Amino acid sequence: MFHGGRGYDHCATGAPAVPPGSPASCQRSHRPSSRFEWYLSDGGDPAELVSAWLSSNGLPVRKLGRSAEASHPNGAGTICGSSLYVSATAGSVMAGGAVGQPTPVPEIPDVVAVLYRHTDPAEVAGEALAALPDGDAESSEPTWSLGPWTDSWSAREHANAVRAVHDAIRRGDVYQVNVVGHASAPYTGDPGVALQRVTKLPGARYGGILTGRDWVIATASPETLVEVRAGRVVTRPIKGTRPATAVGRRELLASAKERAEHVMIVDLERNDLSRLPGTGPVRVDELFAVRRWSGLWQAESEVSAPIDGDLGLADLLRAVCPGGSVTGAPKLAALDVIAACEPVGRGAGMGALGWIGPDHVDLGLTIRTVAVTGGRVHLWAGGGITIDSDPAAEVAEAAAKAAPIRAALAGPGAAGEDRPPCG
Repeated sequence: MFHGGRGYDHCATGAPAVPPGSPASCQRSHRPSSRFEWYLSDGGDPAELVSAWLSSNGLPVRKLGRSAEASHPNGAGTICGSSLYVSATAGSVMAGGAVGQPTPVPEIPDVVAVLYRHTDPAEVAGEALAALPDGDAESSEPTWSLGPWTDSWSAREHANAVRAVHDAIRRGDVYQVNVVGHASAPYTGDPGVALQRVTKLPGARYGGILTGRDWVIATASPETLVEVRAGRVVTRPIKGTRPATAVGRRELLASAKERAEHVMIVDLERNDLSRLPGTGPVRVDELFAVRRWSGLWQAESEVSAPIDGDLGLADLLRAVCPGGSVTGAPKLAALDVIAACEPVGRGAGMGALGWIGPDHVDLGLTIRTVAVTGGRVHLWAGGGITIDSDPAAEVAEAAAKAAPIRAALAGPGAAGEDRPPCG
């Protein structure tokens, strides 16, 4: 599970792979020094195992949010923080729920932590420059070619999954379930520049890249799964989507269905935070605020609680993973329905990816996220299903979420395809 060494801190192009959620002030003055990896087949409690590893490497993950006023050294060799990735499968294990179908990207571990140490910025810049090919990597992409997308289910099968959720709701098993589709495409050449385009999509709060020996995860996620900072724990669920037009914004604000779906997830997140040890009363700081991601309006809320005791990372992960906005309510019952409905595991999608610092945690939800391994690019997209959901509209919504990712991967001027993935 432990892997030492330099790590894999560059895309194939040589461009720096910026860790999602890492402090901007450190992104050119830190480098990976060692890593932790856990696969489902390893067994054990991944929340405790990764917490123990981070703690043994000097990060105060046993008492989160209690050192906000502390002074942390930032000289060469000192700890900057750690990237942390948790797959949807690992999150289900942490929550005690069904893990679903096998992942389509088995090369990617289910939990990854990469420890970063401060170094001389000039040294990092020199290494990045030496790794770049001749010419401007952003303007030359002669070797990249993306093949046709293949969906793991058809539009009809996706619609049937929506109907299966309706049946589960009528039985009283669940109130809402998020169903997710998967698509993959072959590629040739160097994916680095295309993945950098993904991370720069408008609204990508957690835009960044995590790399391994034979794989890359690139995310354009706008959603905060959980943040711990300055004595508070915060989650910002997103639920509700419309095209980013004036009409789309009005429709989203006026939709009783979207608001009801959103409020269900806000209530779920309130419950998740209320189960945390060492926290005070949970409150909703903002409800149904409309934000823009790429060409879409999305509704976001903020739920938080003060930290007034000892809160550890392991308990935090068990409470918030997998994210409520990509599971449903009640969470464990929703995971059962997901395992029965979805033909392919969620892999790198619908998990967590972000940063653990000496004085904060900032993890994004891996929506709007792609994985590259084995000569293929993979993506996932879906949406929340309530009793009022229209199957055809849900298929179209998933396609709308996947479309900007597909376009970023294809590149400027790429020919369109017959239909978008995951729809």
